[in-house]
Amino acid sequence: MDAISRRKMLMSGGALGALGALSLATPANARSLWTWAPDTSVAGSGSGVDPQWVWDEEADPVLAAVLDRGNVAAINEQLATWTRNDQPPPAGLPSDLREFMDHARQLPSWADPAKLDRASRINSKKGIYIGALYGLGSGLMSTAIPREARAVYYSKGGADMKDRIAKTAKLGYDIGATDAYLPQGSMIVTAVKTRMVHAAVRHLLPQSPAWTQTSGGQTIPISQADILVTWHSLATFVIRKMKEWGVRVSADDAEAYLHVWQVSAHMLGVRDEYIPASWDAANAQSKQILDPVLAASPEGVALTEVLLGIVAQLDLGLTRPLISAFSRYTLGDRIGNMIGLSQEPILEPLIATAWPLLVAFREGLIPLPVIPAIAWTLEEALRQFVLLFLNEAQPIAITIPDMNRPS
Repeated sequence: MDAISRRKMLMSGGALGALGALSLATPANARSLWTWAPDTSVAGSGSGVDPQWVWDEEADPVLAAVLDRGNVAAINEQLATWTRNDQPPPAGLPSDLREFMDHARQLPSWADPAKLDRASRINSKKGIYIGALYGLGSGLMSTAIPREARAVYYSKGGADMKDRIAKTAKLGYDIGATDAYLPQGSMIVTAVKTRMVHAAVRHLLPQSPAWTQTSGGQTIPISQADILVTWHSLATFVIRKMKEWGVRVSADDAEAYLHVWQVSAHMLGVRDEYIPASWDAANAQSKQILDPVLAASPEGVALTEVLLGIVAQLDLGLTRPLISAFSRYTLGDRIGNMIGLSQEPILEPLIATAWPLLVAFREGLIPLPVIPAIAWTLEEALRQFVLLFLNEAQPIAITIPDMNRPS
């Protein structure tokens, strides 16, 4: 694929936070040495091993065996019937895969039903902010995360970004659903299927010459560190931005929001010793593993272009200039420049003035008359975007890939 074509592929929204971008010039080990203390994790202790060199010892051998045996299409047909948390894995699956899934779908002993219930109600109160930040904040930031971008771009999902975005959106939708971890919900199913996809990609991508040539020295993709980087680009980023915006988030709500993401990290196969026990611990970890790896790259800009095009095609009032201006306001110019967002000298100052006023009005801090019209235009476009994102997650099937991106 030529450089111009590759400049087009990642950045649109809808909990799109599962993409990334990276440069061949980016140092392979850009982040600092792992010093985060495991006693600040939900486990309260740990080995201290750098998660960059840890993958998924339970899922990886099982999915490697599944792929080596073939017949993935028949397995995906079976997986499509598994949709609710209270369903056992389909009986027709291979015994080793079914056994893994049955174990992987168990919630951790430290999961708190009361906190999960509270977290499920946060979206109804703060959904406009959370949806906008997932889609047009985290999703676009992901194009500046090198390893994530490579793993997405060179895997099978990279060949159909619209489908990839829909599957990523399903994870964001399910984690915020009111019945996310209840028997009738589907977050457990979504997490386990996503964990299996990650394991399959770990087996397949090292066989891709395109990926190995651009991996920056990484021999196996999607390490525990990579998953944590994405985790912080979503959970930690969103809670931090809401506070910066002046959104009222009570201490109990913030703790519940953290808890649903803690449980979800565990369900995605992250070791408990790496899952932050508090927002202070999360911010410290994020500064060590997310901030240093953000970088510009041809792939990132390319993915950004593709995703921007997809969002603009939704015809929700989110024009490309409006997306660029709002995302620059949300992410800052440094990341905006990394991923190739256009500069919008008229819209950017308008949004920087209007959005804080709109947030203050929604939070009951100021009266209606002072809100500029641009704020209401932006809110309606974002509201439609969030509604589409929420509705889009219904018939989406997360499937095990059986190949890499076709060259």
